[in-house]
Amino acid sequence: MMTLWKGEIGMNKILLEREKKRAQLETKLLAGIKERLPELRELLEQVSGHWRLEDGFYRFYHMSFKVFGLQKQTVLIVETLRSLLPEKELNAFFLTIYEDGTGKEFTLDDNSRWVEITRPIVEAFFHARYFLELAVRYGEVLESPPKGIPSGWAAVLYLYNIR
Repeated sequence: MMTLWKGEIGMNKILLEREKKRAQLETKLLAGIKERLPELRELLEQVSGHWRLEDGFYRFYHMSFKVFGLQKQTVLIVETLRSLLPEKELNAFFLTIYEDGTGKEFTLDDNSRWVEITRPIVEAFFHARYFLELAVRYGEVLESPPKGIPSGWAAVLYLYNIR
């Protein structure tokens, strides 16, 4: 019976340590976002403008090779997001979407498989851009990590594997 009790105490200590580490990472992430908010806002404005978001979306449906240009914006956004908490690997689901939607070069053969080839480019851009938008939004409104967690902030925490 005494061994079980010690085991429970040990497990509680492990759980408390994990929660402490998670809370530290969340605090560090939020502080980094707040510190770099002007840069993040500027990047969000840049990638949300007509010649990025709107034109890239149009180019997908127009079957224009110019949709491939969204990849540069996606890479820039992801590099910026990574730099906010470089010690944490980004979420595996997100990285799959990112990797599927970047590193592509247009060939004429792509026209015959347009959606298959280019949808991942648009999808990766949209996911990256939306995570950037959430980081900006919660960097503006949160003073500290919240107790009751908004869904958007929870998604940002998942991006960094903190939740």
